[in-house]
Amino acid sequence: MTPRAFQQVDVFTDTPYLGNPLAVVLDGTGLSTEAMQRFTDWTNLSECTFVLPPTDAGADYRVRIFCPGRELPFAGHPTLGTCHAWLQAGGQPRGEHVVQECGVGLVPIKRDGNRLAFAAPPLRRSGPLDEADVALIARGLGIPRDDIVAHAWCENGPPWRGVMLRTAEQVLALKPNAAVLAGLDIGVVAPQPAGADTAFEVRAFFHTHDTLSEDPVTGSLNAAVAQWLIGAGLAPERYVAAQGTAMGRAGRVHIERDGSGSIWVGGTSVTCISGQVVL
Repeated sequence: MTPRAFQQVDVFTDTPYLGNPLAVVLDGTGLSTEAMQRFTDWTNLSECTFVLPPTDAGADYRVRIFCPGRELPFAGHPTLGTCHAWLQAGGQPRGEHVVQECGVGLVPIKRDGNRLAFAAPPLRRSGPLDEADVALIARGLGIPRDDIVAHAWCENGPPWRGVMLRTAEQVLALKPNAAVLAGLDIGVVAPQPAGADTAFEVRAFFHTHDTLSEDPVTGSLNAAVAQWLIGAGLAPERYVAAQGTAMGRAGRVHIERDGSGSIWVGGTSVTCISGQVVL
């Protein structure tokens, strides 16, 4: 057992305890996959990351990302939170952007004041869902099928199935049925009413240890949803999404498509706990 530098970071918020928390072990060298998974499960957070030396010459660091019960090839809030912790601990990027190595390859992260943003990785699967899936999701969300006005695969690591409802009020009222949605990762989005300070309301439901959970703020889902919505003409090239409202959080996800067509997913992070963990 070795003392290792550790931070617990709140992501997609500039106010502590209103975003999505992340545990970051800043030196995962020598830890087995089993040890990483065991510690992740113990934290009882949606994700935990372990920073390692890069194996790719183009990366500044490598990260392994775990959620309860499994390892993920990519996730958004762990990407931004790990980068924040790495910079806070004195990390220095070699180029203009920080470059993270993870299961999906190299992910560039740019800095804009206190905000960090990652380039959305390519979708591994896109296009409309099967109608049987849409009907099942509607039943699992407890809504009529006609309330789903658009849908798409949003897989960029996690296999998100995205559905759009008519109103943000409908999204916030959802009470999903875990048994019906067993094994599915569901992202739900709807436009906010005119005059709201955000463009969309988002919720994310996923399974951990065979239990349906809700994620407070989800970078990977927002990245994939942005690619879907902007590509389909359902969203502007720049917008802010709200997530976590139904859980008493106030997550804010900043989306922007640049001139080259890359979509950047950004947010602010704050360190809530800094010290050592023995692993």
